[in-house]
Amino acid sequence: MSAVWRASRAALKRRRLQTFVIGLVVLCSTTTVLLALALLSAASGPFDKAYAEQRGAHTVATFDTEKVSRQQLARTARRPGVRSAAGPFGQVVVEIPKDWLWMAGGTLTVVGRADPAGPVDRIELLEGHWADAPGEIVIDWSSQGSPGTALLGTELEVPGSRTLTVVGFATSMSKSASAWVSPEQMAALHPTSAQMLYRFTDSSTEARLSASLARATAGLPRESLTGAQTYLTLKRAFSALADSYLPFMTLFGILGLLVSTLIVGNVVSGAVVSGYRHIGVLKALGFTPNQVVAVYLTMLSVPAVVGCVLGTLVGNALARPILKVAFTGIDVGRASVGDISPWLSVACLVGMPTLVLLAALVPALRTHRLPAARAISAGGAPRTGRGLRVQRLFGATRLSRPVSLGLGQPFARPGRTLLTMGAIVLGVTTVTLSTGLTSTMVAYGNVGREDGGARVHVTTGGSGNDRTPPRLSDPRIENRLRSLPGAEGVRARALSQANMTGQTQPVFVDFYRGDDSLYEHAIVKGRAPAAAGEIVAGPAFLTQRGLKLGDRVTLELNGRKITATVVGQLIEGNARAAEAAWETFTRLAPNAHATEYTVRLSPGADAHAYAEAVAALDPGLHASVMDSGNAGTATVIAFSTVFTVLLTLVSSLGVFNTVLLNTRERHRDLGMLKSIGMTPRQVVVMTVSSVAGLGTVGGLLGIPLGIVAHRLVVDNVGVVDFPSSMKDVWHAPQLAAMLLAGVAIAVLGALVPARSAARMTIASALRTE
Repeated sequence: MSAVWRASRAALKRRRLQTFVIGLVVLCSTTTVLLALALLSAASGPFDKAYAEQRGAHTVATFDTEKVSRQQLARTARRPGVRSAAGPFGQVVVEIPKDWLWMAGGTLTVVGRADPAGPVDRIELLEGHWADAPGEIVIDWSSQGSPGTALLGTELEVPGSRTLTVVGFATSMSKSASAWVSPEQMAALHPTSAQMLYRFTDSSTEARLSASLARATAGLPRESLTGAQTYLTLKRAFSALADSYLPFMTLFGILGLLVSTLIVGNVVSGAVVSGYRHIGVLKALGFTPNQVVAVYLTMLSVPAVVGCVLGTLVGNALARPILKVAFTGIDVGRASVGDISPWLSVACLVGMPTLVLLAALVPALRTHRLPAARAISAGGAPRTGRGLRVQRLFGATRLSRPVSLGLGQPFARPGRTLLTMGAIVLGVTTVTLSTGLTSTMVAYGNVGREDGGARVHVTTGGSGNDRTPPRLSDPRIENRLRSLPGAEGVRARALSQANMTGQTQPVFVDFYRGDDSLYEHAIVKGRAPAAAGEIVAGPAFLTQRGLKLGDRVTLELNGRKITATVVGQLIEGNARAAEAAWETFTRLAPNAHATEYTVRLSPGADAHAYAEAVAALDPGLHASVMDSGNAGTATVIAFSTVFTVLLTLVSSLGVFNTVLLNTRERHRDLGMLKSIGMTPRQVVVMTVSSVAGLGTVGGLLGIPLGIVAHRLVVDNVGVVDFPSSMKDVWHAPQLAAMLLAGVAIAVLGALVPARSAARMTIASALRTE
């Protein structure tokens, strides 16, 4: 083995460029594959782990205590299929004022629990202490950061009860409540509902959860169960934003894996084939066939392992910020998404070198029994006649001689040519997919801004403790905003939390009046809300609650209820938010008034001048020019750009390696051509032409694949429902550019070895003659 290692090390030093190319290809391929696997794993892993650690409830069930007793509810914990249970806990809904603890005004679901521990739904205390005595309350803090101790001691006035003081902040993976008090305090609030938390033995699907709950509650009075929320709904909410990225991340990952496999296989097998003469020399020196195979496997494993290790490090470094962006704003417990599983790194560290060894093993074994003399002779140019007929056909055309010779070269090595063209096809597919996604996301980011005018956001009051109430009333503010120069339309907004029948967590409802043109391109199904009792929501909200157009729900706010009908679906929307007409708000809150206004300016109007005019209008109004960017758009474009650059680089490296091997194999031919008058420029043209044809064919094949991939991605984004106008983004200029992308990938990879071949002297090419 010492002889094998010395021969391998000498080959590495002699073939530095080839070694560098193999290492760089494996590095880029490993980075691409690891990024895709990281997001796939992160979509479910953190939630499942955190949910198991806190013994999250599989189902949170709410019961009417006027129809069922606490003793009857307690007995459900011992029913077949119930692994563990907690409760019954008293539950009540209390009203909170706007901006209390920086929350939107509305309702708060409060549950009475003696302690945060228990067999189900262990609540994690973030700050302060648990509510152990009457008059104390612990608030659920939804964000993943710490709320700090400055807010402890905040008071909440509850009609008909004593003032509640905030003594702690906590978080529940089960989202079983918005706040908790002691059982004694709950009794003073006179609850009419009770909560049971269940963990079932069979909880894999919604249907099985429903069946388990039905078995547990069998025998209870009819209609005593008023609502149930499963952990699968929370899981979907947790990964909703990541799921929107998964379709195209998965597709890019598959493309990356395919390109990596093709290129690595092509590069490694080409390295073995181009080393036939070296193999013959080793055999002539006395190396056994097994030792020769071991030399080449070792020679290729070194750069593969180095590239794989570096690619894994780069992939881990890129994965952390990408995952943080993907999970930004997701509202479930303390689940961590900053780190990726070490098993993914292990899989890449083992899988990519294995791929290199398998790609090298097949051609290396072909030389196992090859005699030394034949191996040495095989190290020259391809056998006479291979591709010669095709070259003669091209030579009979009016093409210049360098171009006709170049176009015929790929047929001399058909296997290598097919692998190279496959990589170009996938590269063009990636560029086409990325271009289509960018066009779709730019159109999506411009929703509501089709007229080209700027948008100004106006709020009433200040921030923190320094709040200046506006002097003007709500209707007068709207009228004055419309009267300022440059205003085309004004839409007033009020946000409130409301209860939805059957849901333990409140939903956020935006109530609008005024300029309905902002809905013109935002509604993809149905219509905008126009009357009391009509709501619209995004696909995430509707999917997670099992709603569709025409379904009816009950909203409760300030002790008033209204039956609302889903009349439309937005392009996108928060999974916990819906939108309704202003008439719905006046039914639920007769004294309602708007707190925010969106002003649509005419094209060309000065947005900053308008904001200054608003500030002069009333000291209680604060105006800001709305940013035209969109976080989701920026994220998708950034992801697709990263993968496109990586895959284009890998594809170009494959072309680079193919041209490099071809020029080295054809040293003698190049020397002969130069000796009869071929100029360096003609050598470059011939070499580039040998892959430009492959680039053209690759473009013709890759464009339709990219279009199909684009449609698969945009049709399967869970949180966004793109209309047809945003999907049909392909036009003749774009398709022509995509065709040129294949040629660009090929030329980019061929240019460096082509220039190197052009600088080669006749003497060096024919030195062995």
